[in-house]
Amino acid sequence: MFYSLGRYILLLRLSFRKPEKYSVYWAEIMREMVSQGIGSLGIVAIISVFIGAVATIQTAFQLVSDFIPKTVVGGITRDSTILEFSPTITALVLAGRIGSSIASQIGTMRVTEQIDALEIMGVNAPGYLISPKVITGVTMIPLLVIVSVALGLGGGYLACAASKDVSTADYVAGLSDGFNPVIVTVCAVKAIVFGFIITSICAYQGFYTKGGALEVGQSATKGVVFSCIMILFADLVISELLL
Repeated sequence: MFYSLGRYILLLRLSFRKPEKYSVYWAEIMREMVSQGIGSLGIVAIISVFIGAVATIQTAFQLVSDFIPKTVVGGITRDSTILEFSPTITALVLAGRIGSSIASQIGTMRVTEQIDALEIMGVNAPGYLISPKVITGVTMIPLLVIVSVALGLGGGYLACAASKDVSTADYVAGLSDGFNPVIVTVCAVKAIVFGFIITSICAYQGFYTKGGALEVGQSATKGVVFSCIMILFADLVISELLL
């Protein structure tokens, strides 16, 4: 365990050494932003709308008392979406989409000796392959979480309009009622940490792949599983520290 942790830290140190040519790294970052960001926008949008709608419907179902104002539904949906649903569920979904892609891509380059060829040519392979992915992860995943929050709250509005259990006016009023800005800070911290976890762990699993095609698939699976576990653990730690 400590040996693996040491290799993980060493790999990150090698990844963020001074680049040989900034323009090459910048081009790679732009390519990763398109792949991770725009490529993930569709699945994030679909999941967010439905999660917001379901959260609103279930909250309205549980608030059956006439003594509880209907505006509470909007407030509960807002807080749960910003604090938990959008950052955590989005990160778990992206761990499957982005993480498996990173691990399999780097793992394939390892088993086909492309990484060895880069090192022979004097290229810092960890820096060229991993740092653009990590930098993109900690920038694009928070942006995707912002989109997820907006669409989740929009999904709740659509659910209110369709079900009529809670009026859209009450829902919108509840979104601004008793708002605490700290939940936005917690959401942002979670998104950045989750982005780093997904990209760095999956890149580590791919970089140290040994064998052939079967081992590449195993590395991708390990990367996704370990990322999901660490996301849930980090979610608990961040919530305990900041709330």
